[in-house]
Amino acid sequence: MMTFSSRAAAIAFASLLLVSSAFAQTTAPAASPAKTAPAAKMAPAEKKAEKPRTAASLQCSKDADAKGVHGKERKKFMSECKKAAADKPK
Repeated sequence: MMTFSSRAAAIAFASLLLVSSAFAQTTAPAASPAKTAPAAKMAPAEKKAEKPRTAASLQCSKDADAKGVHGKERKKFMSECKKAAADKPK
């Protein structure tokens, strides 16, 4: 037979496990609209500043699209195409 103190200890231990799992499953509070609006405005500014694409780059991209080149082959094609365009006299 269990004594009263052993039952109390078992109940306390079980309660501790149940309470800790309840706290672990809680979600973070939703951010208020006032806090999210500036963050939404800053998102485009956080992007890395992109260089404008050159005419040679755009033409090489169109050529790659026409040939149906994708992935690593496209990267290699674009690199070679841009080098060739840079070597051509203007």
